[in-house]
Amino acid sequence: MPTEIEVERRVAAIRRFNRFYTSRIGVLHYLGGDFSLAEVRVLYELAHRAVAPTAAQLGKDLNLDAGYLSRLINAFERRGLIARTRSASDGRRSHLALTPAGRAAFAPLGVRSHDEMVALLAPLSDADQRRVIDAMETIESVFGGDGPPPFTLRPHRAGDMGWVVQRHGALYAQEYGWDERFEALVASIVAKFIERFDPARERCWIAEKDGAPVGSVFLVKRTKTVAQLRLLIVDPTARGLGIGARLVAECEAFARASGYRTITLWTNSVLTAARRIYEAAGYRLVDSEPHESFGRTLVGENWEKPL
Repeated sequence: MPTEIEVERRVAAIRRFNRFYTSRIGVLHYLGGDFSLAEVRVLYELAHRAVAPTAAQLGKDLNLDAGYLSRLINAFERRGLIARTRSASDGRRSHLALTPAGRAAFAPLGVRSHDEMVALLAPLSDADQRRVIDAMETIESVFGGDGPPPFTLRPHRAGDMGWVVQRHGALYAQEYGWDERFEALVASIVAKFIERFDPARERCWIAEKDGAPVGSVFLVKRTKTVAQLRLLIVDPTARGLGIGARLVAECEAFARASGYRTITLWTNSVLTAARRIYEAAGYRLVDSEPHESFGRTLVGENWEKPL
């Protein structure tokens, strides 16, 4: 057992860290508009969960008083930001989800919070960034947190474009029999993205699992008001974790915050898993046309979603 002096030293160290961390992280800086910190926490949870939670689950995870959370949710409902869906397994329970208006309201807050964290890490070397993240995950684990998530998202960095091209080429050959001309197309798309990259209106997300890339998506400028979603991919080793849906949701949030009014995408009818993600996210099929590409007879499809 530690001595009384050692206990006091440790208490002082925790307090010192709390003061430093609160000051450094700028916990209130991402708030905006009429939203309080608690409201932003609720919006964040609903925006990033793969499965819509009940109010009880949300309150437990956020450690919010049930009465206070109920009033908050009711206020969000009156503003059209949250919708309730009755549980199929228990009619007494309802699941909560953001409406399109709710996602639109959260989008600039989510983008701002993300960019502030990028700016916080930017001065650190890669080794120091890893030390910081490892320390945070250790604290979370020791104090009974859920531990690191099954995957994380980050912006692209040097070396990622090679992975994107390689995985597209290998997976589409393996799963659909497409030839190397598809890999060449992907290479031309990522090269153009890097050469013409506009960070204010374009973005690439890389999904990582256990420190290795397992997915990606790009959002690029097509016109002043139209963005294009491109190159969505999830490695077979990481499927079933909700990565594809999360990547598509990140594209929508960033597009809204950047002032786009529509997202469009081109895919093929054989890509059934991707099509299910687009449909669930509210995209609609606009038109389709047969074509001969990549050594196969395919049906190309144009999808879009108004924002």
